[in-house]
Amino acid sequence: MRGVLTISTVNVNGMRAAAKKGFVEWLAHSEADVVACQEVRAEASQLPEEVVAPLGWHAHHAASTTKGRNGVSVYSRAEPSQVRIGFGAAEFEGSGRYLEVQLPGLIVASVYVPSGDVGTPRQEEKARFMAAFLPYLVELRAKAEAAGVEAVVLGDWNIAHREVDLKAWKTNHKNSGFLPEERAWLSRVYDEAGYVDVQRALDPDGPGPYTWWSYRGKAYDNDAGWRIDLQVATPGLAARAVSARVERAATYGERWSDHAPLTIGYEWP
Repeated sequence: MRGVLTISTVNVNGMRAAAKKGFVEWLAHSEADVVACQEVRAEASQLPEEVVAPLGWHAHHAASTTKGRNGVSVYSRAEPSQVRIGFGAAEFEGSGRYLEVQLPGLIVASVYVPSGDVGTPRQEEKARFMAAFLPYLVELRAKAEAAGVEAVVLGDWNIAHREVDLKAWKTNHKNSGFLPEERAWLSRVYDEAGYVDVQRALDPDGPGPYTWWSYRGKAYDNDAGWRIDLQVATPGLAARAVSARVERAATYGERWSDHAPLTIGYEWP
């Protein structure tokens, strides 16, 4: 972990399917030092060896107690000294939505924020998750500062923060993922908790680059997407970012998820 530290995050939209469609090959050829995955939707026993324990990686997985739901993972070249599942909220401890590892000089977390659905219990769950997660983010930053290390929370945050973060912003103000209260909560992550949206700091104006596209219609071909996969870092780490890219497949048929990896390079140490 010297020179340039490369970190990727991607929602795999079901690891068993992604592994068959190209994730295994992508990981094998990745130059990343750390990879975070979300929406794994499988227990380790259900995944092939090249996903559970790929050569050259230390892999940690947090599955949901509800089979076929959620699930997050972290792959790292360096071996973590500590691994934590969940962030202390009883409702979400077994939900497969949060996994944190301690690497040399760096805390890395993989998070899968609920997607929500307006007017349903899913949106209420998302609101409860956000209410519980913000105080933990404050705690995490304080813990990192006290230890003299940086922290980065990688994942599918399921919120487009600004109009430049989704193509069809005019028609989504009343839809989950672009609700005013969700956007205001994400502003609090930055303004109150003191984290930085690293990709947006490197490219303040947009639009995009988007990281998720619906499978419906021509969304991918028309680049009608959402920027909801983020690397949210402590200011010290964010200041070291030197490059960011979305690893968008060349064609619709080459996709192995409805998301694309967000990869950022950081000067390190």
